[in-house]
Amino acid sequence: MREFLLTLCVATAVTYLLTGPVRKFAIIAGAMPQIRDRDVHKEPTPRLGGIAMFGGLCAGLLVASHLTTLSSIFNGSSDVRALLSGAAIMWIIGVLDDKWGVDALVKLGGQMVAAGVMVYQGVTVLWLPIPGVGTWVVPQTLGTVVAVALVVISVNAVNFIDGLDGLAAGMVCIAALAFFVYSYRLSYGYGIADALPATLFSAVLVGMCLGFLPHNLHPARIFMGDSGALLLGLVLSVSMISLTGRVDPAALITDKTYGSQTQAVHSMVPIYIPLLLPLTVIAIPLTDLILAVVRRTWAGKSPFAADRQHLHHRLLDIGHSQTRAVLVMYFWAGLFAFGTVAFSVNRTPLLLVKIGMAACLIGIVVLLMPRFKPHAPRMAERFLPPRYRHAVGADEKVREVLTEAVAEPTVATADSLSHEDEELLRKIGTGAHAAGRHSGASGRNGR
Repeated sequence: MREFLLTLCVATAVTYLLTGPVRKFAIIAGAMPQIRDRDVHKEPTPRLGGIAMFGGLCAGLLVASHLTTLSSIFNGSSDVRALLSGAAIMWIIGVLDDKWGVDALVKLGGQMVAAGVMVYQGVTVLWLPIPGVGTWVVPQTLGTVVAVALVVISVNAVNFIDGLDGLAAGMVCIAALAFFVYSYRLSYGYGIADALPATLFSAVLVGMCLGFLPHNLHPARIFMGDSGALLLGLVLSVSMISLTGRVDPAALITDKTYGSQTQAVHSMVPIYIPLLLPLTVIAIPLTDLILAVVRRTWAGKSPFAADRQHLHHRLLDIGHSQTRAVLVMYFWAGLFAFGTVAFSVNRTPLLLVKIGMAACLIGIVVLLMPRFKPHAPRMAERFLPPRYRHAVGADEKVREVLTEAVAEPTVATADSLSHEDEELLRKIGTGAHAAGRHSGASGRNGR
């Protein structure tokens, strides 16, 4: 666990430290598109945040290659090399799109090329656990098609939800954390070495997201752009492929003798979790992707034609703020992802998972309250950037100033007036004089 945490922290620190210089570079390079009709932000914001994420990915993998346990992943398989190859291709496509814009079909072709390169180097689906059938060995051609499709779907699902500050990075972080929990349990609880690559990739992905989020939360100072969204989707998909199609389901059953039917069911559940976990951790992005394709195709438009009817846009339309809408989707993602992981836990840790799920439900209910305004606790304000801090006592100070102004109005005295002001007041006289009623005047112009 310590090696995974070290890798996660390195990826977080490198991504966080690189994001500031990358923001300045994006401004100088002109990677700040004009505001579009579907955009939520009000000011042009630099993109290219994926550059910092790619740096965090490389740094995390570099550190992992020098650690005792994780170095076996680099020596025993080609997964890391395949990941870096596909990530580099996907990252270059995203950078070009952030700066100059790339046609949707060209971008789709590039995504398929990146997926094909990884499949060629061994990242593919070998077998699947089918309920009622058992372990099904997937033919090579079908495994390639499934792996490429999973990469393309995951990449575009993440790209589609990248519409609010901190939304995509936070949801991918939650999904990667769920993958890390489950794959770590497989690698050390069941002793399955094939689950180590997925565990490492998930830990690095969590670090990339955590390092970028402080710069991307509302109000965002930089956007990840396609260079970041495509990269996150690819790393997430590689983790899913490694976990789902590379781990032998038969290795998950260590004891063939069960004392009861309940124990038998509990022992068989982890076999089928790899089928459910990839779908549940990206359930919200995947739903948004499917709805967008159906909606646009039904309207006679291209499935890649942008619009303002995504799930996060609908939350804004019904009255939620950006922060509230993002938090609602965070809690739903956590509920789906960790709820699925909970089925693989059949001992004491199940209580902790249930507590986490209950917290997600409570969070969703609280966020749906119209008067609730989420903000950082005052005790944690000194650890946050200045733009996230609540102005301490600002409302009280304004109220105090207004009260004093009403209670003690300022009266101009003769001592505080200059000679010119005194002369002007002498000529104007009182308000009655100005109204034409001084010394019996009628107040109307006579002829």
